Amino acid sequence: MARKESKLAPGWWDFTTLEDNLLDDVSKLSEKDLLQLSRPGFKVVFYDTLEDFYLAETLEYITAWKQSTDSAPVGVCGPIGPTEQLPLVARLVNELGLNLSNSHFWGMDEWVVDGKEMDASHPLSFEKADREMCFDKIDAKLRMPDNNLHFPKADTRPYIESWDSGIRCAVMQGGQGDVKHWAFNDPVRRKGKYQDAPPLPEEFLSLSTRIVDLHPVTCMQNARTSAGGVVTGIPTQAITVGPVQTWKAEKVSIWQAGVHDNPFGQRLTAFMIGKKIMDSAVPMSLLACHPNVQFNYYRGGLGSCGTEMH
Repeated sequence: MARKESKLAPGWWDFTTLEDNLLDDVSKLSEKDLLQLSRPGFKVVFYDTLEDFYLAETLEYITAWKQSTDSAPVGVCGPIGPTEQLPLVARLVNELGLNLSNSHFWGMDEWVVDGKEMDASHPLSFEKADREMCFDKIDAKLRMPDNNLHFPKADTRPYIESWDSGIRCAVMQGGQGDVKHWAFNDPVRRKGKYQDAPPLPEEFLSLSTRIVDLHPVTCMQNARTSAGGVVTGIPTQAITVGPVQTWKAEKVSIWQAGVHDNPFGQRLTAFMIGKKIMDSAVPMSLLACHPNVQFNYYRGGLGSCGTEMH
């Protein structure tokens, strides 16, 4: 039987093409139900306060970088969205006097404009945000060398090679977009060989860092969160870290404060990962086969899927 057409963007795959009974079941999940989705390889954690939530996220950077040595360098791959942890990372590095000379950082993604990565001087640049919110705030004597900051570019080769250069990625952090992506691993267009079915999980998981077309929902969301709703200013392409690099990370840690995805989305991906239901129309669901995934929730941001008129 043919898959449903998307309710959000005809011509694209996304979670609305899943069976209604699965979507209905997800909408009924309670906080307790989410906790019970934990299994070997997948852990669900709740935090009572935003302070505790963002401190825990920050400590993943610190814990990873403290393991780094000249002979065994360690890095973190981090997101823009959330960003609240970034100034906290810089503050803790400074307060602890943590020397980052042999530590590494990978940016997850960057916008693409006219075939090239967005210039780091642009207000929307992810590299600009990482530098200004975190790395420029670290004391000069403690900062990692610029060569240890790996930001994806339109020429993806140096970035891809950095993942195979002997640096251990202790953790890849991420948020979750409305379209259920991590980084910009968005669902694909519904055309050509993918007219009737989205890519098989193994096909999607074979993708490396690359330039992608962004799902319209992703463009709308980023306009809402970063540009006051001016969607015409949001690029329609980006460079994203790929599943290939994601599987080189020892741990994938997803942080959901209720600011980006909604109550339904926060439940859907946890359910699919916990139950090992993999479908590339919901890219985050493919993390079900990663050996170490943790979903982190702010309890006050989980919300409800019940009807509430505004």
